[in-house]
Amino acid sequence: MFGCLAVYVGDKIVLALRDRPTSIDDNGVWIATTIEHHQSLRQELPNMRSIGVLGKDVTGWQILPVAAPDFEESALHACELILKRDPRIGKIPKGKKRRK
Repeated sequence: MFGCLAVYVGDKIVLALRDRPTSIDDNGVWIATTIEHHQSLRQELPNMRSIGVLGKDVTGWQILPVAAPDFEESALHACELILKRDPRIGKIPKGKKRRK
């Protein structure tokens, strides 16, 4: 996944792990979610934010930045939510289009 390590549970992508020398503000754990879940997730993961390198003010994908003071705690909590099959986290990727 474009220079990140993707984490899947079944067919759903749930996380992407990013540690790159460019755009270091966006290094950390990327969470696959949708805009409708941002507010409720942010109550549990207060330093979660949109990802700058995606070029939009608000993105479906959110990040737990590695530079946040609660990074480890938040990353572990996100994993706990995933293990509990929290419906706010995870997306089934669209299939690739075939080239003609």
